[in-house]
Amino acid sequence: MSLLAIDIGSSRCKGVLFSSSGETLAQCTHSYAPEFPQPSFAEMKPDAFLDAVTVVSRSICGSQREGTIEAVCLSSHGETLIPVGSAGAPLRSAILNIDTRASEEAAWCEQQIGRKHLFELTGHTSHTMYPVPKLLWLRKHEPELFQAGTRFLGVISYILLRLGLPPYIDYSLASRFMAFDIRQKCWSDEILSLIGMEKDSFPVPVLAGTIAGKLSHEAARQLRLSAGALMIVGGHDQACGAVGVGVITSGKVFDSIGTYESIAATSDEPQISEEALDYSLNTYCHVIPDKYITLAYFPAGIMIHWFSDLLRPPNADGLSSEAEEAYLSALELLAPEQPSGLQVVPHLIGTCNPDFNPNARGAILGLTASSQRGDIYKGILEGIACELSVMTDIFGKILSQFTDIYATGGGTRSLLGMRLRSSIAERRFHLMSCPESVCLGGAILASVAVGQYPTICEAVKQMVREEKVFEPDRDLTRAYLPIKKQYVELNSLLSRFESRTATPQMN
Repeated sequence: MSLLAIDIGSSRCKGVLFSSSGETLAQCTHSYAPEFPQPSFAEMKPDAFLDAVTVVSRSICGSQREGTIEAVCLSSHGETLIPVGSAGAPLRSAILNIDTRASEEAAWCEQQIGRKHLFELTGHTSHTMYPVPKLLWLRKHEPELFQAGTRFLGVISYILLRLGLPPYIDYSLASRFMAFDIRQKCWSDEILSLIGMEKDSFPVPVLAGTIAGKLSHEAARQLRLSAGALMIVGGHDQACGAVGVGVITSGKVFDSIGTYESIAATSDEPQISEEALDYSLNTYCHVIPDKYITLAYFPAGIMIHWFSDLLRPPNADGLSSEAEEAYLSALELLAPEQPSGLQVVPHLIGTCNPDFNPNARGAILGLTASSQRGDIYKGILEGIACELSVMTDIFGKILSQFTDIYATGGGTRSLLGMRLRSSIAERRFHLMSCPESVCLGGAILASVAVGQYPTICEAVKQMVREEKVFEPDRDLTRAYLPIKKQYVELNSLLSRFESRTATPQMN
């Protein structure tokens, strides 16, 4: 018996087939490209998601014996909005999570509800990424389509509906709508009344790990699964990823290291204090029953990719992922043993927590005529590690103190980067054996749903394994203490400078 977990991102869909003990049996990835019809707009044909799930499922299932896959669990990114009509067909392109068109509507929501009250109710501060401001934008700019919409769905609920199953959404993804009462675990009457909508216009919220139903013969044939295979409702990618590394209780933190670096912690209560609000933390329902997840994130790997692209020849095509990885490995060998002597701020596309400043910019301070590419590369890793350390300090202040961080993602391939993170943040970093923690988290939810394990805790014990532990190097910690202090001071200075020089918006 095996479990198929499929994670639907905003640019690619990944499926991994796991054994009941957590070994990877097969995997497949299918990419798709967002469309940008005009500035601040980011869209996708909804069936691009369904097609990707189909391709991934058919590829993996085609290599297995018929009937060996008992259940499929779907996880996804949050915030993407898909309006559908009475027959369940999409009425327009999906408005993606990275779409920022609804800035006026987001500001209106905060003004009407109040920043503090909204945070206490939903665990979020108002932002253009969330579906509620997008819905208000649709009502204003596409009123006929808005009126024709019978439901406004997330990605998983849309795919379930297209497969002939109820349009369920788990509590973690429902929380990403900015209309979900995270304590009562239902759509907020107050917010729905404010925006003039009914609960029936939204997906049906359920616990993650709920069995949505059995696939019909037609739907199973589409996915190359056996008729009667179970579809399991997964959750938000970050929450599933936390389960996939074993961060299911307090005292541990999950670090997902990629283009963005995101840290997440599990708790028994939502973190909705004044201090948590000051840092604009996200705190919302977990995929674990009666637990909450708190999230902070920042742009990270994007500066590594920028530097790699900058150094390639002008007429060269973009590096393949394998070539880029080999190139970055060579840079690791060129990095100096001692601190680089540079101060690098990795905010090429603005900041996230705590200030979400779109005007923030990256900086490299301290360059000299003798600076080499290895120095700059290490300086970038130092800047990312300093930023992460700032985030972990915030988590230690808002949540309980912790000593262990469990990491997955492409950034874990940099051993230098991992040593710097561990030493500057003064935490142990556990590198996990399975790099696809989100899919493993989905498989864990499925294993409990089908009765293979009695609880998520027991499934984690059997299915999650670590590969390596990075202990803080005390000599490095001491060497970087003044550098981290300078990093914080430079950030503050840049923030004041950027607020004075931000380009005025044209009417």
